[in-house]
Amino acid sequence: MNTAADVLGLLQARQESLAVAESLTGGLVAAELTSVPGASRCFRGSVTAYATELKRDVLGVDGTLLAERGAVDPEVAREMAVGVRGVLRADWGLATTGVAGPDPQDGQPVGTVYVAVAGPAGTRCEGLRLDGDRATIRATTVNAALTLLRQTLVKGRDTPDGSAAARVGKTAGGRDVCSPE
Repeated sequence: MNTAADVLGLLQARQESLAVAESLTGGLVAAELTSVPGASRCFRGSVTAYATELKRDVLGVDGTLLAERGAVDPEVAREMAVGVRGVLRADWGLATTGVAGPDPQDGQPVGTVYVAVAGPAGTRCEGLRLDGDRATIRATTVNAALTLLRQTLVKGRDTPDGSAAARVGKTAGGRDVCSPE
């Protein structure tokens, strides 16, 4: 199954568009999407906001949030998805943030990852605790982000978007689900 092609097909059928904000994946989500012929019908573009100040200045992530929690945080992922959706004028925003290694970042261990989707009805976030080397963590993150978007499009699993901070709760398989408090 090609998740990128599935996502683009679902978006095209709905006549909706997608924008992506990437940190640890450094453009890999956008590359996966644009490898699909006809992606330009739905994919608006991406922002690779690797530096923390770009998350704030370009995507509109709250500066206090970044200062207090760092860039590896579920609420940061949510704000990145909302921000790229607005900046690139898309129906959907998809975001990745986390630690691919080799060293911990913002007090978070290697393999801590958050992916988020922002859509017409709100946002959804998933936290992951991944094992492997840098390339494996990044590739797994790309797949997780696209899978989260696909699930959201298919099942309509948007959650209301509020100003409350995201909370992380463990689920089976080592995945976390971020939801508004």
